[in-house]
Amino acid sequence: MKRKSVKPVYSMVVQPAFIIGTVNEDGTDNFAPITWVSVTHEEGDKYLLVISMSGTKTTKMNVLRTGLLSVNLVNRQMLPLMDYFGTHKAKDGAKTGMKYAVSRGKILDIPVLDDSPWVYECKVKQTVKTGDSTTFFCNIMNIQIDEEIECKDTFDVDLTKLNPIIYSGKYHSIGKLLGCIGDCLHEVQSVSKVKSHTK
Repeated sequence: MKRKSVKPVYSMVVQPAFIIGTVNEDGTDNFAPITWVSVTHEEGDKYLLVISMSGTKTTKMNVLRTGLLSVNLVNRQMLPLMDYFGTHKAKDGAKTGMKYAVSRGKILDIPVLDDSPWVYECKVKQTVKTGDSTTFFCNIMNIQIDEEIECKDTFDVDLTKLNPIIYSGKYHSIGKLLGCIGDCLHEVQSVSKVKSHTK
């Protein structure tokens, strides 16, 4: 492989797509797609969901005001809804151009999208500002997952069953499950054996 250097203007990062649910000042529900989502480890076996939002979007203002949000994973079937939310701003009026089912969180009083197969109910623990962006470090108060999804532990999530949308400036889907940690070592060993025999 030969690489070339380019100006540091690209923000290409492989990002899972989520729709963030919040409550507006008037008590109505608000949803917006956010892809700057990650996770970091806290003490013990706890994790914090890490979500960054830039500008003055309504979703960001709602999170700053209430400290509560739902983080709804977007699967392939939800892509039209994500695209709709992404092209319509709350400041321009209620997002009622598409039908979608909403319920309340099991633990927190936040709106949750019924079609999402994996939902985090979150409460902000800490915020960090960088430029016009705010990063929220959130306690995960509850996780709702599709009843058909079975997970033994953190490393047992089969994304092919969740069928998530991946974003990097364009929408993508994922391919096949390749294995667990350690399953692919034989590929490296096989290549090494071939190289040693050809010397």
